[in-house]
Amino acid sequence: MMMVAVGLWVAAAWAEDELQEQSKMATTEKTGGIVQAGAEAPDFSLAAHDGSTVRLKDLAGKRAVVVYFYPKADTPGCTKEACGFRDAMAEYKKMDVAVLGVSPDSVEDVKKFSDKYSLTFPLLADADHSVSEKYGVWQEKSMAGRMYWGVARTTFVIKGGKIVKVFEKVKPEGHEGEVLGWIEKEIRN
Repeated sequence: MMMVAVGLWVAAAWAEDELQEQSKMATTEKTGGIVQAGAEAPDFSLAAHDGSTVRLKDLAGKRAVVVYFYPKADTPGCTKEACGFRDAMAEYKKMDVAVLGVSPDSVEDVKKFSDKYSLTFPLLADADHSVSEKYGVWQEKSMAGRMYWGVARTTFVIKGGKIVKVFEKVKPEGHEGEVLGWIEKEIRN
């Protein structure tokens, strides 16, 4: 009888811990998937690496706005992607296309990242991941059997306040060219 009581107590304690963990995760659950082409682009206002505030609506007059979400500043894949966009910025500027990088890092972290690699476009700090959630890229992920929440590497092309293209499961190397090629082919002024 004593073994049954101890077993029930352990099971109850485990269940309580599990519920507490689930309630913590419920506050960061993704909001129904990645926002798709054709939808209104969720507006945002975020702090940039240079101390300014960038508002999506302020870029509405551009030919297009590229908003790329990346998991973490100064990591190998994110560095390749950011440096690719940096190296292609002359082409993006020629086409009147703004590029914004968004990560769940602090302003200090995106500033260090931008300074280290001489990035020539705004890196935006979404430390509370609220913008990532609006776009549906804040997702449950898995690494080495461990579950955690983070940004799914995703790029949105926005024109006139609408999402016109979504690149999911982005491969960092060469992505800037893929996006540039799509814009050249599909978006007329």
